[in-house]
Amino acid sequence: MGWRLGPGGAAGAPLLLLLFLLLAGQGSAARRPPKRKCSGGCTCTKDTALCEGAKEVPKELPQNLISLSLIRSGFTEILEGSFVHVSSLQLLLIAYNSLELIRDDAFVGLVHLEYMFIEHNKLKAISKNALRGLKGLLHLNLANNNLQTLPRHLFRGLDALTTVDLRGNAFHCDCKLKWLVEWVSHTNALVEPIQCQSPAELNQTDLRDLSLADFNCITTDLVLFDTLPDQSLSVETFTYHGEQNLVIAQPFAGRCSFLEWDHVAGKFRSYANITGSSTVVCKPLVIDSQLFVVVAQLFGGSHIYKRDEATGRFLRMQAIEGSRIRKPNDIEVFRVEGNWYFIMADSSKAGSTTLYRWNGHGFYSNQSLHPWYRDTDAEFLEIAGKPHLILASSSQRPVIYQWSKQQFVRRTDIPDMDDVYAVKHFKVKEEVYVCLTRFLGDSKVMHWDGSMFRDVQRIPSRGSMVFQPLSIAGYRYAFLGNDYSFSQVYRYDPVTGLFQHFQELNAQAPRSFAHLNVDKQDFLIASSFKGKTHIYRHLIIDLSA
Repeated sequence: MGWRLGPGGAAGAPLLLLLFLLLAGQGSAARRPPKRKCSGGCTCTKDTALCEGAKEVPKELPQNLISLSLIRSGFTEILEGSFVHVSSLQLLLIAYNSLELIRDDAFVGLVHLEYMFIEHNKLKAISKNALRGLKGLLHLNLANNNLQTLPRHLFRGLDALTTVDLRGNAFHCDCKLKWLVEWVSHTNALVEPIQCQSPAELNQTDLRDLSLADFNCITTDLVLFDTLPDQSLSVETFTYHGEQNLVIAQPFAGRCSFLEWDHVAGKFRSYANITGSSTVVCKPLVIDSQLFVVVAQLFGGSHIYKRDEATGRFLRMQAIEGSRIRKPNDIEVFRVEGNWYFIMADSSKAGSTTLYRWNGHGFYSNQSLHPWYRDTDAEFLEIAGKPHLILASSSQRPVIYQWSKQQFVRRTDIPDMDDVYAVKHFKVKEEVYVCLTRFLGDSKVMHWDGSMFRDVQRIPSRGSMVFQPLSIAGYRYAFLGNDYSFSQVYRYDPVTGLFQHFQELNAQAPRSFAHLNVDKQDFLIASSFKGKTHIYRHLIIDLSA
């Protein structure tokens, strides 16, 4: 006996009429077959069964059953293998039940099933492999349920399908249904119109009117990968002999710790240290394939080290004048007109922020900037193709210097921004922006308009000492550290030109963030003044997958 309902006939037939046909047979003159013994609540003939009010899928049913109807039953789930005892079924009707969930392999064994009607139930979810094995299924009706989404590849392997009815569901047309848009556009089956009910902007929209371009389903995430012992103040990345490396300033341990990526073990490992006291910054730079490290310390003086290629050890090669640098707080390394420089910001009342130049044998003072102003941060950047410096200070507004005749000369300052602790810049195409960190009040994003920096965005930042922009895998972020609560991650929206809140990180009192790419993986390193240094892995996630 094979069921062959005409186009639209099965989908549009009233259920009572359908049940009548199932019980009465295909011909009006056909005599009703004698009743057969079956489960309580069921009415059975030789090849049909109608069950009402069952608490589970009935087990005692005639062999060689062709059609089974379950109506007004109390079961809420269909479990794996629920119908293996009626493997000859060609038609299955499940309607007006309390059914809420269909689990994986619920219909396993129904190799002859051609028509399945699961409609007018309370169905909320279908497992992704629920329909697995129904290779002969021609007609699938899931109409008038409470479905908001369907799992990707639900129809995989159902190559015989000719008709699908999903009407009367509350579909939420987001990335989880992107696959259905693609499937509907390629299937040879007749698919009844599917209407979206949400999100609000797609209410009453026909799914067939959507295209794949209407879905933005790629997002990112930062997931904790590893933690490193000891508190840290600064973290720097650098490339040496073609490999990405990390160096972390650990003030309480009094050292610079160097780490590299172990390609076999798939983790970071320590390979060298520079031991000192109260280390606040370890700034690496590579000149003519030679690795140097400028080490700033609060006590014991600041020094420059050189890596000995033969032994792999770092040797002290030069001391930095203690009369100039009393309380170093930041080091910035850059190159101008072919020459290497670094600037050390001094935050003491009696110190002087100083610019040093490489002469082929060592670094020597080239210019004193900003004496007596207690500088906390220096940032090198190019504005309109010309080298500039921005110095942040606890005693005045950030000052902008421009390079002229082998030194920096004051150009202007940044208005309405007192008590700026740190300045970091980024570019969008050729436009220059800065992130200004304030411990009290609002931190800011500002844009260079050709003559000065102007406000773009304010970010609440009570207790913040770093507001750092970084680009990771083509995405632009700003990381706002906090000494008293979670650190905040903002992601740049190129449409609005603003940073949107994106994620929280449980990094304690961070002072700097750094990005490192190795083995086609991206990592974010967050220093911690009060806890352990955290390493996060940056993931790109397809929400439609």
